[in-house]
Amino acid sequence: MTYRGWTFLTNHGHVLVCVARDPDATIREIAKRIGITERAVQKIVSDLEANEAIARFRVGRRNRYVVCNNATFRHPVEQNLRVGQFVGLLAAEEREAATAATASTAS
Repeated sequence: MTYRGWTFLTNHGHVLVCVARDPDATIREIAKRIGITERAVQKIVSDLEANEAIARFRVGRRNRYVVCNNATFRHPVEQNLRVGQFVGLLAAEEREAATAATASTAS
């Protein structure tokens, strides 16, 4: 899915969100969800690993990515915000949406 126009998050932010939502997603799956190339996702994953925002674990023949909740953002404006707090905000939004969807189908 390719999105035209601007968004609040960079591709690094989008990859982080995808990893948080689905730690078992492949590079190919993440690239498809975001709408960028696999090579771009590989570079971003390397950047996030180097900044210790995510960790990669080998599970059989696949990689599993885990968000490092205590990592901090790099930019001075967000340097006091932890990655786990950011991901937690998104998870709370997903829970609220799921609750609302369940409530509307139950009515």
